[in-house]
Amino acid sequence: MITEKEAVRISKFLSLVLRHQPETIDLVLDENGWADVTPLIDKCNQKGITLNRELLEHIVATNTKKRFSFNDQKDQIRANQGHSIDVDLALSVQVPPDLLYHGTAERFVSSIKEQGLIKQQRQHVHLSAKQSTAVQVGQRHGKPFVFSVLTAQMHRDGFVFYLSDNGVWLTDHVPAKYLSF
Repeated sequence: MITEKEAVRISKFLSLVLRHQPETIDLVLDENGWADVTPLIDKCNQKGITLNRELLEHIVATNTKKRFSFNDQKDQIRANQGHSIDVDLALSVQVPPDLLYHGTAERFVSSIKEQGLIKQQRQHVHLSAKQSTAVQVGQRHGKPFVFSVLTAQMHRDGFVFYLSDNGVWLTDHVPAKYLSF
């Protein structure tokens, strides 16, 4: 079986091609971000990323962040969120819980206090339902800092929220006045 290190390496490559740069392997995504599995596997192998259907299913099933999903027939795959390319994930509007969390590195705190949370190159701002998840996200970028987001108030004020297939809450922008720290 594959090592955890190799699974992470392949998962990161899949994130690159399914979220940001499908052209890296000359892959075509449809308007909803779906890619056909057979060409994905073939093109990964052509680029030196050893992949087969069994390994792809293993990565989708065991990825701790549940970054990827298959369609019902398992002949297409896509990233659940985090795209920097224009795709329509066809998510329905959801009512968020009263509070959600956003993890970042301490070095970004002053900027966020001024500008709020902006999506940068991604399609949405990512929020989590668990504070512990936000801490983990923040740790990836340095010393973690977690903002509480007053999502019930945002929702009452007309902001729209979506919930991705892997449980990440998405919105377009979080103005600073809705952040608690």
